Amino acid sequence: MSKADATVSIENVVASGTLNQKIDLNAVMKAHPGVEYRPEQFPGLVFRLRKPKTATLIFSTGRMVCTGAKSERDARKAVLRIFKELKESGIVIIKRPELRIVNIVASASLSGMIDLERAAYTLGRTMYEPEQFPGLIYRMDDPKVVILVFHSGKLVCTGAKTEGDVYRAVEKLHRKLEKDQVIYYE
Repeated sequence: MSKADATVSIENVVASGTLNQKIDLNAVMKAHPGVEYRPEQFPGLVFRLRKPKTATLIFSTGRMVCTGAKSERDARKAVLRIFKELKESGIVIIKRPELRIVNIVASASLSGMIDLERAAYTLGRTMYEPEQFPGLIYRMDDPKVVILVFHSGKLVCTGAKTEGDVYRAVEKLHRKLEKDQVIYYE
């Protein structure tokens, strides 16, 4: 059994969605002076919220990308709040937005030191070139995520589609490193 549980922190949730209709971004800009829209530089409008703290790109096609949320729930809440604000400002929107989580990035700490050479050998599906990058890159199949593993016991997990996948991946890796005696506790 582990000497210490892993601590996990969700850093960023990226959600993609669509309003299933075209949007007049100039009308959105007029109704919401705080948004950023410079079509000569970038084709999307940036709609920032303070709570939850997110930035959502809205394109004239109706496609949306929300970044910066700290949970799946906050990503959904942000998109629904923007939807509500657009409707209240007179922008005609026919349907509620469709939304799906496309990526979750999390950091974790395993509270021990990791022998990256041994981990590269025992884990499989890894890439470890210390001259190029100080961490080991581990591609996990189930859940399908990529985890950057550092000697300090710190991890970065990316590619998860649910928060549950993040916790499952970190716990699975932690157990495997302990079983293979690749992690050392002080």
